Amino acid sequence: MKLLRFGPVGQEKPGMLDANGTLRDLSAHIDDLRGEALSQERLAELARIDPASLPEVPAGARIGPCVAGVGKFICIGLNYSDHAAETGAEVPAEPVIFNKWTSAICGPNDDVIIPRGSQKTDWEVELGVIIGKGGRYIDESNAMAHVAGFCVVNDVSEREYQLERCGSWDKGKGCDTFGPLGPWLVTPDEIDDPHSLGMWLEVDGKRYQDGSTDTMVYQVPFLISYLSRFMSLQPGDVISTGTPPGVGMGQKPQVYLKPGQRMRLGIDGLGEQEQRVINDEERER
Repeated sequence: MKLLRFGPVGQEKPGMLDANGTLRDLSAHIDDLRGEALSQERLAELARIDPASLPEVPAGARIGPCVAGVGKFICIGLNYSDHAAETGAEVPAEPVIFNKWTSAICGPNDDVIIPRGSQKTDWEVELGVIIGKGGRYIDESNAMAHVAGFCVVNDVSEREYQLERCGSWDKGKGCDTFGPLGPWLVTPDEIDDPHSLGMWLEVDGKRYQDGSTDTMVYQVPFLISYLSRFMSLQPGDVISTGTPPGVGMGQKPQVYLKPGQRMRLGIDGLGEQEQRVINDEERER
């Protein structure tokens, strides 16, 4: 099942993608794709609905972030062995954890804003994991029972703010629009193996990232178990699990985003995103 949210910013409604690629309105059945709607029981109820019985979403509707009410947007750094190599970093002995602020979340095709003064805004295609069942000290063997679905994440990053401005990575990771989510929340029954998915990203038609989740160092069940040692995981939390090589920082010479460019990215079975890059001044117009 592929679930989504559509409509203007702040007014999104829940929806479903049918087998023919038509968007269907789910708002008569649930208020939104958040918290309680992401349990296995509730998702099973939605799966029993005949999509043909649902109203079609008007053509051209904006697609919003695929989950609402995100409490925590947790990210894992240097979690692909080939990406660690391109940055000159060692594969970490334990997962590197940082946060993106929930105010960074936007729709999969919304504009990405380069912050004022930024010279090093970069891209990262990542597999997102959406928690459906909360817990603490989750056993790795049962961790996948806590997953509501998967999605595409673009972990947009300002490398100067992240690495050169002292302190944690967070200040370069959480700027507004730095967390496009979606287009779909894809339930686990549609993904045979989340650790064998092709993933890619292009800027202005040039492919920079072309990798696979099979080079992930710490896999999804371990990450869920590990994170739950340090915090309770709650329905609607998002875990972004790291990126393969090909980021702008890893190019020789380095390449960073400029206003007017377009990013396009996707993961097998999870759909595609496309964002126009603008500067902060354009946002105010």
